[in-house]
Amino acid sequence: MQPSSWHGVTTVVMGNCGVGFAPCREDDHDRLIRLMEGVEDIPFPVLAEGLPWNWNSYPDYLDSLADRPFDVDIGSQLPHAAVRVFVMGERGANREPATEADIIKMQEITKEAMEAGALGFSTSRTLNHRTSDGQPTPTLTASEDELLGIALGLKAANKGVLQFVSDFTDAKAEFEMLRRLVEKSGRPLSFSLLQSPMSSGGWRRQLQALDEANAAGLVMKGQVRGPARWTRIRL
Repeated sequence: MQPSSWHGVTTVVMGNCGVGFAPCREDDHDRLIRLMEGVEDIPFPVLAEGLPWNWNSYPDYLDSLADRPFDVDIGSQLPHAAVRVFVMGERGANREPATEADIIKMQEITKEAMEAGALGFSTSRTLNHRTSDGQPTPTLTASEDELLGIALGLKAANKGVLQFVSDFTDAKAEFEMLRRLVEKSGRPLSFSLLQSPMSSGGWRRQLQALDEANAAGLVMKGQVRGPARWTRIRL
């Protein structure tokens, strides 16, 4: 963390895009590493050798972080991919539909994570996120029922933010679903505001849908990166 703190960064929030390492069963260590390797381009050996894996549940993971000193403040979100694989195993990794029992278990894990100190829950619905061997992220086609069950876990804990990244292939249907999740859970939501070259002006439609949601009293925000700082040197 030191180079970031040298440049003025004081806080790091991790667990974006539904990828992370908790909760996790011992048999799934490599599976979650391959997903992180593919999404964030961090080599497998670095993660395999650097992670202590002295946790199973998400609260255990936060305890592990708390035992280590850091140069910056750290916040963590509950990653959907880890939760799905933890509950469903191979079925979750293969993007099979979650059963009612699966959803109830995910909801319980989510509530427990929020109460333990998670800042929120994150998920990915984009084909850009793949494992290092090319498989789509386990959360790509998660149903609205599954997402709602998880959102209700945040509601039960009365804390936490929902964070989404999506291709918005069917932007109207996707936004209608996001609105229902916020309406039924009462929790705020943010999504990555992106422009795809395959959808001219998509960012404008996303902002319009966002304005309409907020006008209706829903707390929804678009998430963007800040401008990079640079200096022009004349020679």
